[in-house]
Amino acid sequence: MRKTKYIASGGLAFSEEEDMKKLSSLSEEGWIAKKLAPFGYVCKRGESKSLQYAVDYRKDADDEYFAYFEEAGWTHVSTAVNYIHLFSAPEGTTPIYTDKPSTIEKYEAEKRVMGRAALPTLLITIALFMLYPLSDLNWMADIFGEVGIVLGYVSMIVLVFTGMPYLGFRRKVHKLRKS
Repeated sequence: MRKTKYIASGGLAFSEEEDMKKLSSLSEEGWIAKKLAPFGYVCKRGESKSLQYAVDYRKDADDEYFAYFEEAGWTHVSTAVNYIHLFSAPEGTTPIYTDKPSTIEKYEAEKRVMGRAALPTLLITIALFMLYPLSDLNWMADIFGEVGIVLGYVSMIVLVFTGMPYLGFRRKVHKLRKS
């Protein structure tokens, strides 16, 4: 019998609520989330519990930050990339974000972080792909165009991991403001 299980995430920018519901459902079956993992979560087999989960974003969180959550009944489960924090609490515990303005602020901050990475990456990607048509001109060697295409595809991969979350958080903020 397996003691750990990897649960894929739909991407926190797109399916945070669904991911948290999935983790809550799994805890009822005895699969307790133990850590954030690349593109998902690691759960360990344990005693069935009625838990709810929540994610918060805070770079370089200190002891005071975690103490605040602990006082509110939330247990720190795991941190990824030094700013994504997963918490759990017994069902019925007051949610971390209870009002719309603070929820918008949470996602707005994430949108800004992703946007700061996505915009330069977008510009670099465009510039690299522009090297190819420019290499047809006599003043630039063909190798620059070919290297630009290869590096453009590499840059595009980075753009997917920054631009897509940016769009996801932007959509969340927009939906919250409209509701």
